[in-house]
Amino acid sequence: MKTIVLQLSILFIALSGFAQPGPEASLKEVFNPDNKRVLVTAHRGDWRNTPENSIQALKNCIAMGVDIMELDLKKTKDGYLVIMHDQNVDRTTTGKGKVSDYTLAEIKTFFLRSGTGHPTKHRVPTFMEILAIAKNKIIIDVDKGYDYYPQVIKELRELGMIGQAIVNVKANTPLPLIEQEVGKIEKDITIMPIVDMKRADASAIIASYKIHPKTIIQANFSTDTLSVLKNIAGLRKNYGLWINSLWPEQNGGHDDDMAVEENKKEESWGWLISHKANLIQTDRPKELIEYLRIKKLHR
Repeated sequence: MKTIVLQLSILFIALSGFAQPGPEASLKEVFNPDNKRVLVTAHRGDWRNTPENSIQALKNCIAMGVDIMELDLKKTKDGYLVIMHDQNVDRTTTGKGKVSDYTLAEIKTFFLRSGTGHPTKHRVPTFMEILAIAKNKIIIDVDKGYDYYPQVIKELRELGMIGQAIVNVKANTPLPLIEQEVGKIEKDITIMPIVDMKRADASAIIASYKIHPKTIIQANFSTDTLSVLKNIAGLRKNYGLWINSLWPEQNGGHDDDMAVEENKKEESWGWLISHKANLIQTDRPKELIEYLRIKKLHR
């Protein structure tokens, strides 16, 4: 009996060595310039198979092994943060009008639409509902939440989620101006400015965030011939580097469709990785994860 127990103990210890890191550990790895792992972000969740920004879109991401779900926030008439990309509910729900004109109870009467525009049985989730499901399972990227920054941080802290969240801040804006608007950003908050790399002041904007220890730069560029891109890999010394593969105007043509529809993964995702992107936002999370695992860049 003792022999069996000992063998089981050894097996448990061995298996635990292969345990997947939690979302907090994964987010910390982003700031290690020597770490080769690439994190996959699902844009609005798994929207190809279920309504965008829905609870099911989140659950699908978790089951798929996605590292980060990107989502968008709006506020209801009675002050609740809900997961919604547009100011109006028309495109994504069976309702009509602005999110801000409805109470949460009223918003909850609408059904979410699928990507083809058909009504489903899914409802609009609140930010807190999403966080409760995501906790200890997946990183959350809060896009379009800057207008509600204090409330976003408050709710993240209430659920103990600061360590597994990325909070986007106003695009193309130096950190001092951000802090004039929202106050001092605490050191444990991971923030992400979006920077148009064509701007003459792009390097200065990026440099302004060097004092914040947890900054991810989302670098957007419509052409891959910019001189600044020759040094983009150097950003990894101080920042995480996020590049979108969603649409060609965000990555100089190295997009998801090139990877999947044209089967040019090396020219698309491979190009982004060669420029040291360690976070990639995609509309093709399943295919990107498969590609990265072949390259031994994803667990």
